[in-house]
Formats: sequence, structure tokens, C-alpha cells
Amino acid sequence: MRLFIGIDLGSTTTKAVVIDENQQVLGRGITNSRSNYDTAATIAKQEALVSGRFHLFRRALAETRALNGGLDSFISQLERDFRAEQYIEQLADLEATCARNLDTAKFGDATAAVRVALQEVFRRLHAEAPALFAPGARRKSDFFRDIAGSQYLAAGEVVAKEAGIRYDFLLNLFDRSIIEVENRVYDASIKRHLLDALERTFTALPEARAHRAQVEAPIKGVLDAEMEETYVVGTGYGRARLPFSKEHIRSEILCHGLGAHVMYPGTATVLDIGGQDTKAIQVDPHGIVESFQMNDRCAAGCGRYLGYIADEMNMGLHELGPLAMKATKTIRINSTCTVFAGAELRDRLAIGDKREDIMAGLHRAIILRAMSILARSGGIRNEFTFTGGVAKNEAAVKALRELVEENYGKLQINIDPDSIYTGALGGATFAWRAVVEEGLTAQARA
Repeated sequence: MRLFIGIDLGSTTTKAVVIDENQQVLGRGITNSRSNYDTAATIAKQEALVSGRFHLFRRALAETRALNGGLDSFISQLERDFRAEQYIEQLADLEATCARNLDTAKFGDATAAVRVALQEVFRRLHAEAPALFAPGARRKSDFFRDIAGSQYLAAGEVVAKEAGIRYDFLLNLFDRSIIEVENRVYDASIKRHLLDALERTFTALPEARAHRAQVEAPIKGVLDAEMEETYVVGTGYGRARLPFSKEHIRSEILCHGLGAHVMYPGTATVLDIGGQDTKAIQVDPHGIVESFQMNDRCAAGCGRYLGYIADEMNMGLHELGPLAMKATKTIRINSTCTVFAGAELRDRLAIGDKREDIMAGLHRAIILRAMSILARSGGIRNEFTFTGGVAKNEAAVKALRELVEENYGKLQINIDPDSIYTGALGGATFAWRAVVEEGLTAQARA
């Protein structure tokens, strides 16, 4: 099977999309962008290929009809078990890395006690691991650093207190070790993890075990099938750092414009708010960019701005939108500069304004800034497509809808649940065009 891959290396996350020869999306992958951009690109691509395997699992099992109405629950259980296998492998790697770093740490007479405490922390983390991937379990993130970090810090604080050692010794070990672990690629173990996960899924679902032969054969057939990485195109904020030749690089403006067109063929105007920049793009009926504007120099009004506000509020980034949706009024925020907005936030809290009302004002300020960029690009035309990570923020979407209607009337506004992958989808489409329409054959490896 020939595959065409787009990789979008953003400032905060790296995304990848895999499409087939019919331009159907087979898989999507995402990881947090690291200091090692080669690794981020490789892991995002790896995640997209794994997602593609699960897509093919579903399709192959649907054809057998062996699971009747249990296909969705089987695939969901299989994916949870696979993610648990991955997490346990990385957790063991983190434990071994922490132990090695302890050998060179300068903790003096406390070293022996820290070693015992470290062993106890990881004993608890391994014991907690199955619950993290149980049906209905909620995790704040799917990134290993975030999951393991949250569990480690919570367990470490308790264990340090019980052992009578300094908590910062355990923190020091984690900080030194997590960077090593998250910059390793575990592609050699993916097939083994999938087979181990399959065994766990049969154990968890007796109804599937009753049809084991009919279920196992198509899954192993998909695992054995060759997935040829025919052509890869890279884009994004960090595209200059991607391990590709220049022939395999496209600008993020072109990729976001084409990706939005692929998602919604009627798209005329695109707004993308990512972690580091905001892009307003005008495209023609074929998805070709006609004009564009971007924010100037700083990341004010972008995802990084929201991340700073979340830190100021001691909240998770994902909690800002739901909090703003509880507002009974919208506080006017005068600055979208990250530093000044933080000061204004503290001032507003000091005079007794409600957090939710302030959050509503902050989201409106972000979208007002985006509206000015849209105006400079040529305004908003029907259809209007909103993409990027901020498009998943319900308060930002609400403010956008209100401001678009106030300034342009009722327009078709498209927001896809997978809009964060728009740039990568555009890259994958450029890869498909390079081979199918232009006849190119050279590959780029991430």
C-alpha cells in the first residue's frame, strides 16, 4: 500500500497525517514538539502510521462481521491496551534512566535513601498504570511526559515525606531523565505491543475471544501488510529543522490553505490560530492561496498566550474555555501582550472580578486581534474555516462566531474536530500530488 505523509512541526505540537492513493485519511498522529525536532517528526509520523493500522483493523474486521455489534468496543479496548503497553515500556525506561542519573547525582549521604524512595515511587507508578487506561479513565493529556510527570510528582511528594528526604531530590532526577526518555523512539516494539495488546483485549472481552480465529487473522494480516512511505512533505513553524531536503518542504501558509480546502472544498477564507502565530489566508476554489497575513513578531493572542494565562491562573490549558463559558458578562481586556495581559489579569482579580468573566474577556481579546489580521488579508468570505489548536477552545469559537456575525453577517463557519491536523493534511495532499500528478518518486525520511 502506497502512503503519502504530511508532517507539521509546530512550536508546541508536531502533527502528521497519512493518506492513501485515493486521498483518504488513514491515520493522524501528534506529539509534543521537543528540542530534538528530528525526533518529534519521527514520533508524529509513527503515531500516524499506528493510527492507520487501527483504521485498517477496523475496516478488515468490519468485512468479517465476526464481532457483530461489538466492533467499536473491541477497537477501543485494543487501542487502550496498546497505549498501556507503550506507557509501561516508557515507564520502565524512565525508571532505569532515573536510576542511572542517581549514580552521578550529588546527593551526598542522602543518596541511599533517595534510591529506596525512587524504587518506591516507581512501584506505585507501575501499580497505578492499568487504571490510567481503563474504560472511562480520563487523562489530562495523552503525552507520556504529562501523564508520567503528573503521577511521578504526586507519588514523589508523598514518598519523600514518608521517607524523610528532600522532595527536590526526586524532582531533580525526573527533570534530568524525562528529556532523555521523551527523545527516544520506540518503533521497534510497536508490532510486539500490538500483539501483546491483542492478547489483553481477548482476556478483557470474552465475547471477542469466542470468535478469536475470525478476529485474529485479519488483524495479523494488517500487521504483516507493507505500508510504503511513498512521499513525505514537511511544513510548519519549525519546518527549517525538519530532516528533509528542500524539495519536500512546503510553507505552512500553502499547507493550511490546501488542508482547509480538502476538509471543506467551499472554503474561501481560513483562520489558523496555532501555538506561536495566527494566519489569515484567502484561497481560490482550488485551494490555492491568493493572499495572507500573519501576526507580527510576537505570539500575543496565540496558543502560547493562553498557556501563559493558564499558568497565571494555576489551571490546565484545557480548562480555560469551559471556565469562560460560565461567564455572566465579558470583562474588557485592553492588552493581548502576554506580559501586560498577565498584569491586567492580576489587577482584575484583585478588584474582585470573577475569573470566568475575565476569561471571557481574554478570549474575546484574542479573537479581536485575529479579526484585525483577517481584515488586513482581505476580510472574511463565505465559506470561512477556523483551524489550529485554539479552534478546539469552545470560548474562542463562541467569541469568533459572535464577532463574525457582528462584522460580516451570517456566514458558513467550518470547524473540524481534527482541525489541528490541517497543515499536516495539506502536506500529505502535496505529497500525493507530487507522485500522482507530477510523477516524482524521491522519498524523504523522518
